[in-house]
Amino acid sequence: MILLALNPLSLLRAMPGACAQGLIWGIMALGVYITFRLLDFPDLTVDGTLATGGAVAVMLIRGAGMEPWMALILAFAAGMLAGMVTGLLHTALGIPGILAGILTQLSLYSINLHIMGKSNQPINVDQYRLVVSARYISGDVLTKFKFYGGVILGCLILVAILYCYFGTEQGQAIRATGCNMRMAKAQGINTNFHTVLALMISNGLVGLCGGLYAQYQGASDINMGRGAIVIGLASVIIGEVLFGKFCEKRKMAFAFTMVAVIIGSVVYYVVIAIVLWMKLPSEDLKLFSAIVVAVFLAIPYLKEKYGKKGVAKQ
Repeated sequence: MILLALNPLSLLRAMPGACAQGLIWGIMALGVYITFRLLDFPDLTVDGTLATGGAVAVMLIRGAGMEPWMALILAFAAGMLAGMVTGLLHTALGIPGILAGILTQLSLYSINLHIMGKSNQPINVDQYRLVVSARYISGDVLTKFKFYGGVILGCLILVAILYCYFGTEQGQAIRATGCNMRMAKAQGINTNFHTVLALMISNGLVGLCGGLYAQYQGASDINMGRGAIVIGLASVIIGEVLFGKFCEKRKMAFAFTMVAVIIGSVVYYVVIAIVLWMKLPSEDLKLFSAIVVAVFLAIPYLKEKYGKKGVAKQ
């Protein structure tokens, strides 16, 4: 009866916004992918870094009159600084990775308040030529085409840059550090340096996402990054579960995997839009997000477990 009372048109109207948010947050998911999969580092800095990127971008646009696209570059730089702090806490001071991320995240809360001067700062698309905005989605067909085309092209350019970078000697050293740190050290790789570098790149992408998302929603907020690590992990896991087999069989498997992560972010937000459309309590959204991540994390294990049982029976 509840499903019969729902309006399918309202779900269709919500899809453009869900896809837009998924593409923007897909950039953050790429950052999480670098630490979670390539570096094998449990980085919890991202919840604070995303808000830092948003705060820096908005305040540079509002206060310094900087062009929105240029503010994104400095949002990326601010994210890199946050990642560097986490990396140095871990490598130079010997603090465990998960605690180093928590300490940096905690510090960023106060730093973000100092950057913005208060808990949130609005930014109006009518006053500034923002790179992205939710208002663009409700515009004419050409505006929508420019918005989605620009965001998709930007994501693909980022994937291409990361693909090329991680194919270099330095990029391969980062991957070797995450794969087997002892072996990497035996090969003469400075694992501490490459750990810090990977964290800087990862959090730089998260800061860039924060700058874009603040422009998209028309404000930077102190709590805008809360739960970002869950969304990032969900995107990575969903992308791997849905497209893992497809990516493995391709020549450019690494590039396809990164694209799959971005698509995973879009799928995540589409699922969230469906949940909201079904009029489930909004206060349970975080709980549902955790359940989604748990389900997709369990799928590969369950498939392997029961797949082996099926083979054994035969």
